[in-house]
Amino acid sequence: MQEYEHAISLRGVVKRYDNFTLDHISFDVPKGSIMGFIGQNGAGKTTTIRSLLNIIGIDEGEIRLLGMDHIKDEQGIKQRIAVVFDELPFHDLFTARDMARIFQGLYPEWSNTIYTQYLDRFQLPSKKKIGEYSKGMKMKLQIACALSHNAELLVMDEATTGLDPVVRDEILHLFMEYLQNGERSILMSSHITSDLEKIADSVTFINKGRILLTGYKDDILESHGIIKCSRDQLKDLDSEDMVSIRTNTYGAEVMVRDRTAASRKYSGAIIDPASLDDIMLYYVHRDEGEWS
Repeated sequence: MQEYEHAISLRGVVKRYDNFTLDHISFDVPKGSIMGFIGQNGAGKTTTIRSLLNIIGIDEGEIRLLGMDHIKDEQGIKQRIAVVFDELPFHDLFTARDMARIFQGLYPEWSNTIYTQYLDRFQLPSKKKIGEYSKGMKMKLQIACALSHNAELLVMDEATTGLDPVVRDEILHLFMEYLQNGERSILMSSHITSDLEKIADSVTFINKGRILLTGYKDDILESHGIIKCSRDQLKDLDSEDMVSIRTNTYGAEVMVRDRTAASRKYSGAIIDPASLDDIMLYYVHRDEGEWS
């Protein structure tokens, strides 16, 4: 089987629509890791995922999955990956048992034994029509199908949106199990950054079709920080150190890219750690400079 360093690699990917452009997207998902793909609704996450799955054609750039060209090797790629969408793509009249028969014909490595284990674990009735499932049950069924044919790459498009915290936590735990052998990878698109803080190795932020930031999650969290100061103290801060400034009644909160350098440069300042949610917000407002 072909060796590869990155489970997913995008280089300069462009997709143009009348009112939206995916603008020279480049990032890598290292093999054996989970990447959180973060952005607001409409930021370009789904367009990127549909592009890499060749559901929609791209105008420029190169995409490789598992070391293979996403167009030339599409059939081979789809035997070795699994995709979970936010909306169930299975017909409401089918049952979980019907899905096993369908997938058995599609995937050479499909395992009814593993699939049945997931149905039991998730307490999903095999003879009940899918249309009678709850949203959480439908998502669990998709995941059971996705993980029952020995896929090397799992692509998730807003799959945990709308699920209650208990179900989301159960699914995140399952993903950690899936990654344990070191040969499997996950790209997980979401705007629920708290989920990704728990499990992602790396993150990529997208906004208005452009990549704002990509890298290892711990490095990004470690490097960014928030300085709380008065409006008068703002003039003492160098604009080159800032991502953007959030103003409020009491003063301002300023995100800095390099917390260590900022703590040396502004020795009296208190610099709080930033969450992924904070980082996404400040980068989204970067062009405004000041926002509230």
